[in-house]
Amino acid sequence: MAAKKVSSAIPMAISMLVFVLGVGVVAAKSKKEKLCTKGWECKASVYCCNQTISDLFQVYQFENLFSKRNTPVAHAVGFWDYQSFITASTAYQPQGFGTTGGKQMQMKEVAAFLGHVGSKTSCGYGVATGGPLAWGLCYNRELSPSKSYCEDSYVYPCTPGVEYYGRGALPVYWNYNYGTVGKELKVDLLSHPEYLEQNATLAFQAAMWRWMTPIKKKQPSAHDVFVGNWKPTKNDTLAKRLPGFGTTMNVLYGDLVCGQGSADSMNNIISHYQYYLDLMGVGRELSGDNLDCAEQQAFNPSAEKSSSS
Repeated sequence: MAAKKVSSAIPMAISMLVFVLGVGVVAAKSKKEKLCTKGWECKASVYCCNQTISDLFQVYQFENLFSKRNTPVAHAVGFWDYQSFITASTAYQPQGFGTTGGKQMQMKEVAAFLGHVGSKTSCGYGVATGGPLAWGLCYNRELSPSKSYCEDSYVYPCTPGVEYYGRGALPVYWNYNYGTVGKELKVDLLSHPEYLEQNATLAFQAAMWRWMTPIKKKQPSAHDVFVGNWKPTKNDTLAKRLPGFGTTMNVLYGDLVCGQGSADSMNNIISHYQYYLDLMGVGRELSGDNLDCAEQQAFNPSAEKSSSS
């Protein structure tokens, strides 16, 4: 009798094993099926299952945000355009750029990223036509560099005769930063930093890489702190670094902007973000918590070399 029980238990065990394996296959298949592809713009990612950026942010909105960029007095007439922005984003939408969360969060991230870009490339001033916030993407390079921004570096030595002043959508400065960005984008920016003022897609792509990439390991990216992927540590909380737009400024600029109280440089970036939220139909009332970084301690104090220098 005992032998019969054992032998009858064997098929049952096999059946259970087959069932478990079957569930595993279904689960694996189900997980695989979550990957989506939306044409050329977003491929093979769970984030591509959401709307793509061009679904929720269209050319007319881009034109509204940067309405003065091609006026005769602007300094990069004809350079920046919507197609370059969307083309650049195809490398980062599968990573969650502008595709994380629901439509509201997606639009807010686009506004947040472009708020930084607009403030850093603006030639607006108090009495400018259309207001000071209408002049984003006026520049694609620093017009009057005060220095060549070359520093001794074993890894990224300066190319003779080349200057590493600010260029791009989130301007890149210094040879070691051009070297780092160029390595990631697989473009020789160390020898040819001018590429960032010659190719708008590349200029946007460099800025998006910066938005999506932490300066150091175990630190968040601007994307992470904005969309809620980052959970602050006890030390972060004590340093008043909390999820939200304010900490994106800390990630990107450190104490050049943050921890300075109600500084004009900080308020200008916030103003662009909120202005763009209004123009995109989201509304500044949905700017989110922790909007500023006035009292935040920097992740990387300016005494330390960082890619935001």
